Parts: sequence; C-alpha cells; structure tokens
Amino acid sequence: MADQLKRIILEMGTGNDLYGEDYTKACVRAVQDALHHSSLTLFRSLGIDRESMQVEVTVAVQKPDQVDSAIIAKQIPFGTVAVNVVHGGLNVEDKEHETLSVIATAAIAARLPLPEGPFKV
Repeated sequence: MADQLKRIILEMGTGNDLYGEDYTKACVRAVQDALHHSSLTLFRSLGIDRESMQVEVTVAVQKPDQVDSAIIAKQIPFGTVAVNVVHGGLNVEDKEHETLSVIATAAIAARLPLPEGPFKV
C-alpha cells in the first residue's frame, strides 16, 4: 500500500509591522511566531528525513499583492515549501499620524508521507 501525505502539525502565528507598513515583514514575523511554537522531535525520534516533509504556509494580510512569497518560503528550514498569500489580517490606521500598522496571520501545515496503519488520524 502506498504512503499517503498526513498532516503532522498545524501551527498558527501572528506578526506585525507597526511603523513601516511592510506586508512582507509582518508575514515573516507571523511565520516566525508560528515556528517558535513548534518542536517536531519525531524526525530525530523516529529517524525520519526532515527533507521529506511538505510544508504549506498560508499568510493573510490586507494587501496580499505586496507580499514577497520567496522571502516567506525562506523562513522554513526544512522540506518542500509552498506559500499561499491570501486576503485577511488587519490594518490599523492611526489618523493622527497618518500611519498604518499591518497585522498578519500565518498558518503552517506540515505533512509527511506515512503508511496507512493502526494509528488512524
């Protein structure tokens, strides 16, 4: 029986750029926040190659067209990475100073090819 991709983790994070109105910077911070909540010890414990992991990163901001996906992908240290940039997040306007604070959200899903077995997820 062929191995199937199984999600082994889903982690969320938030990030912001308070003064620079930089959507990529806010997304990088959201991805870093999500990564800092995770520790995938199963690679070492089970002898699984970390590069076999497929990672899907979804980041959300108010202006997705202003995000550099390549910079987001570089935040993930292992595996094959796909980045989706979608509309979401939050912009907070400071009318008094005519500035915008950018808030991004991120979800990171990691999948491994695992055999069907008694450990149904």
